Amino acid sequence: MNIPQELIKMKNAHMEQVAAYRHGLYEKPVLKQLFFEFTQNCNEKCFHCGSSCGLSRVEGELEKEEWLAIIDEVAENFKPKPMLCITGGEPLLYKDFFEVMTYAKNKGFLWGMTTNATLVDTEVARKLKEAGMRTVSVSIDGLPETHDRQRGLKGGYIRAMKGIQAMIDVGFDHVQVTTVINHENIDQLDALFDIMDKIDIDSWRVINLEPMGRALDYPEKMMTPDDYHRLFSFIKEKREQNYPVCYGCTHYLGMDYERELRDWYFICSAGRTTASIMSKGEVGACLDIERNERSVQGNVRQERFTDIWNNKFSLFRQELDNIAENCKGCEHSNYCAGGSWHSYDFENARQRMCFKGVIF
Repeated sequence: MNIPQELIKMKNAHMEQVAAYRHGLYEKPVLKQLFFEFTQNCNEKCFHCGSSCGLSRVEGELEKEEWLAIIDEVAENFKPKPMLCITGGEPLLYKDFFEVMTYAKNKGFLWGMTTNATLVDTEVARKLKEAGMRTVSVSIDGLPETHDRQRGLKGGYIRAMKGIQAMIDVGFDHVQVTTVINHENIDQLDALFDIMDKIDIDSWRVINLEPMGRALDYPEKMMTPDDYHRLFSFIKEKREQNYPVCYGCTHYLGMDYERELRDWYFICSAGRTTASIMSKGEVGACLDIERNERSVQGNVRQERFTDIWNNKFSLFRQELDNIAENCKGCEHSNYCAGGSWHSYDFENARQRMCFKGVIF
């Protein structure tokens, strides 16, 4: 791709600013997004689920009173309050969902949710509005047959689309659809665009299959270099046509695509502006990161979240390329910093996902 020199100069200047900002966060992290994983119970069983969720009886999950105490603590100790990002599993399966989130609203928190939307009808959408939900992201991972097969729920596509429409009708600040593209469903991009263009969503977030969770068991569905070029060219073209299509926050994309596919430049915020409280009280950075003795920083049943945030997280407050063996010495390290933590292979000390040599 032939990029004008002035554009290269501008991008370099911007990415230097991002690098300086990233370095500052290692010393002075600022909590902006706090994820609540209410449950790992889910009525779907997606082949690519990073947390390997499914329909099951989950023992030991945080009780309502524990979540309320966490909300009180965070409200008292973090100014301004972080945005609460509610997820699961399927968060609507958590029995005290509405009571907890109404309490959070009354404490002054803004919050949004990630859901498969199969449990959302007009009544549920109205209850979400009353409980203070501002934003929502719903997963649609292909045309009906593909979506249902990949997410393990017959009729899931129809139910999800009805849920999306119910939330559009009720009205929220931002209704987003997220689609995970893989080698199997990439041929459905154009057909999916036609569908998304006909419904009144605020954005369509198109991301690639990531090497994490259950997806590691399906190497044949990982995308090829040609798939990536096709996906990124598709997103770039739609954005140039002013459609609200974007790539996810993950991965450094090189000079050709940085800022072309999303509103700003790559930065992995795990453990610096983003933290997560898991369903049984464990505290980590991004919920998609492999859960092990190194990545889990503590548990709110033994320590206050505030103390964990302030005194732990040293693993994440350094450049990932300091420990990822295949990233050391890379000429892109100042902008990439080792990439995204969620695709890091802790056992082999390697980054699983890198676009160097693929798209740049």
